[in-house]
Amino acid sequence: MRLSSTAVTAPEPLSRPPGEILAQAAEPAGGVAGWATDLVETLGGPGAGLAIALENLFPPLPSEVILPLTGFAAGQGSITLVSALFWTTLGSVVGAVALYWIGALFGRERMYALWERLPLVKVSDLERTEEWFGRHGTKAVFLGRMVPIFRSLISVPAGLERMPTHVFLLLTALGSLIWNSVLITAGYLLGDQWDLVERYVGILSKVVLVVAVVAVVAWIAVRVRGRRSGADSGSGTGAGSGSGADSGSGANSGSGANSGSGANSGSGADSGSGADSGSEAGSGRGGQRDRARGRQAQHRRTQ
Repeated sequence: MRLSSTAVTAPEPLSRPPGEILAQAAEPAGGVAGWATDLVETLGGPGAGLAIALENLFPPLPSEVILPLTGFAAGQGSITLVSALFWTTLGSVVGAVALYWIGALFGRERMYALWERLPLVKVSDLERTEEWFGRHGTKAVFLGRMVPIFRSLISVPAGLERMPTHVFLLLTALGSLIWNSVLITAGYLLGDQWDLVERYVGILSKVVLVVAVVAVVAWIAVRVRGRRSGADSGSGTGAGSGSGADSGSGANSGSGANSGSGANSGSGADSGSGADSGSEAGSGRGGQRDRARGRQAQHRRTQ
């Protein structure tokens, strides 16, 4: 009896390298997702931290892609969840500190010099912004770390205003830890569907961007309209001033006419005075003649 030979194949390994699992499950063909995947596979947690540090310096790099993908990598065993949270938060702080010192080195004096050259803005606008940041800067830095787009930009005014470094570091670390924890945990729990986080956070980012653009456009429109109104009122005031000058000339001419009339009136007064004087003189001579006739008549009767 002949035994049939069967092909003996090696058993399939029960586990595969974490990087291979990440690449096959997530399937990031390229772009930011593929780049972040390569960093995490090559460097582990530090690679995720480097990606987030660069995302802070270059806001177009979306944290809504990098962080959920890092959470997915933690779920697949490439890195631990604690490592993912630690390194991404450290990367956020490092990127924010770089922007903070850019603002600090640029300085308030250069900022004011640049601001004065910009169209449609006033120095008072910058002064009010500084006053607002002085009152609400801590809240702005902390909450700003959880708002897409502004999470990076908020570090620059903090540097310009020289917020105490330890306060800035603490607020940045806390705000970044909250934001990173939400997105990394979402990617960790969603697994292969980690890209859902990108979809919904991407919508939020677009909403924030649209609101910011609309606010800027509205502000510019109000400022342009205000300048036009000021120019129109200025020209109207100038025209009114010219009319006033003409009126003044007319008034002076009228005064001259009145002066002439006054002169004539004065002449009239003088002539009137002369008339009165003449009347008084005439009446005095008539009285003398009457008295002379009376004396003559009395003399005749006596004779």
